[in-house]
Amino acid sequence: MKKDINPTDIKVGIKTLKTMRDGRILIETCSEEEIYYLSRAINTKYGEKLEIMKHKLRKPRLIIYNVPEEITIVNVTNVIKAQNPEIAMNGEEVTAKFRYKTRNGNYNILIEVGPRIRKQILHTKQKIGWEVCKVEDYLVPTRCFSCSRFYHKHSDCKGEEICPHCPVKHKLKECTAPASEHKFINCITYNR
Repeated sequence: MKKDINPTDIKVGIKTLKTMRDGRILIETCSEEEIYYLSRAINTKYGEKLEIMKHKLRKPRLIIYNVPEEITIVNVTNVIKAQNPEIAMNGEEVTAKFRYKTRNGNYNILIEVGPRIRKQILHTKQKIGWEVCKVEDYLVPTRCFSCSRFYHKHSDCKGEEICPHCPVKHKLKECTAPASEHKFINCITYNR
C-alpha cells in the first residue's frame, strides 16, 4: 500500500501508521476530510480487497446511584428530561444501558450520553422520582485474572499466577488466609 498510494499526492497528513498483530493496519490522520480522501484513494486502488473501517468514538457512560425502584431502563430518560430542566439536551441522546440491584437493595442505572450532556449531568445532582441521585463516570479498568494486576487481560499476561486475596503464588480456591489478612497485590506494589 505504501508503494501504491502517496499521501503527498492526495494531500493527506499521516499521524500514525501501525500494523496490528491480526494483520489489520491502523492509519491515523489529522482531520475528517483527510480520512475521506485517504479512504477514497484506497477504495479506487484496491476496491473489494480491503475493507475500510472508520473508528467510532464510544459515548461516555455514567452511573446513577440509588435510583428509586419504580424507575426502569424504559422511563429513566424521560424522567431525567422532565425533572432536570437545567440540562440542555441540544439534540444529544441519553440512552439507558442497564439497571442492576446492589447488595443493599438499591438500584443503579448505567446511561450513555453525549460529551456536552455528560458535563452538565456530572456538575449537578440528578432529581429522579423522589430522590436526589449522585452521578459519576462509569469506569471499569481491565484486570488480569491470573496475576491480579490491572490494564491487561489473562491472555496477554506475562506474570505468575497470584491469589487476589493474598500476595502468595496460589489459586484463589486454594487460599486459606483469613479475611483480616487479605492484602491486594496492587496495593502492596503501590505502597512500596
